[in-house]
Amino acid sequence: MLYLATDHRGLKLKNKVIAYLIDRKITFKDLGVYEYNQNDNYVDQAKILSEKVLENNQNRGIIFCGSGIGVSIACNKIKGIYCGLGLTARQVKNGVEHDHINVLAIASDETKKFKAFALVKDFLKSKYGKEERHLARIESIKQLES
Repeated sequence: MLYLATDHRGLKLKNKVIAYLIDRKITFKDLGVYEYNQNDNYVDQAKILSEKVLENNQNRGIIFCGSGIGVSIACNKIKGIYCGLGLTARQVKNGVEHDHINVLAIASDETKKFKAFALVKDFLKSKYGKEERHLARIESIKQLES
């Protein structure tokens, strides 16, 4: 399952991505926020999304905030979450294939809708790579979590 979450600064872009997903008949669940509240806390949204992603190793998440950095930090504090900040479609593709990111962070203040669509497209179509050198790095990262 694909999960989406945001804080108030990412709400507009999240809603545009939702329209993109619906148009392409891609199944997802929106975990909020659903309305603008400048006092919401992106850490709460990162925790909710990360917990859902961890329920099944096929799950993925996309999370939005203004810079994308705060949600990246928060998600990456949760064992088993590998969140990457998406800047380019190629970077996102490599993030999935080489680093097995299961959460994509999008900086809503810096990302126009068509760029966001490209990031999402590559995030969803890319598969976790099986190259030995990449798998060894992932195992090294997992050792840091303990």
